[in-house]
Amino acid sequence: MSKEAFHHLIAGLSAQIAGRPLDASLDRWLNAQHGVGSQTYTQLKAACIEGVAEGWLCEREGGGIRYGRPFKPEDALHRFSVDVVDMADLAGPHHTHPNGEIDLIMPIEGDATFDGRPAGWCVYPPGSAHHPTVDNGRALVLYLLPEGQIQFTKS
Repeated sequence: MSKEAFHHLIAGLSAQIAGRPLDASLDRWLNAQHGVGSQTYTQLKAACIEGVAEGWLCEREGGGIRYGRPFKPEDALHRFSVDVVDMADLAGPHHTHPNGEIDLIMPIEGDATFDGRPAGWCVYPPGSAHHPTVDNGRALVLYLLPEGQIQFTKS
């Protein structure tokens, strides 16, 4: 999948979630409608794997994490930025989500979990914070951040 096709795929998904509160209800809805086994999940995972292999995703590396932001917030993506990280058995830098965060967890090796969650979607509400952690293997994690807002902390 090309970077442009990936953008189109994300735009279609973001149209469905734009304006919705980032909360447990959205978490449940995403997993029910676009979770593991769905066409959306399958396409996004394949696109991310291909993008990493082709070098247009996760083109940077630091602290044992490969990462990248292929798309900044824009109207076509309903003001979400798109980031993808490639992590294996480690905790990333602590950060807060001023506007919340929507994550798609895609295990690549082993039974990888992200913050204790298996494959699928995880929604963090506005004001939440964490050390993003992958255990039990390797995973790609796609992040949708409203207005691209993330604040790294020293905690």
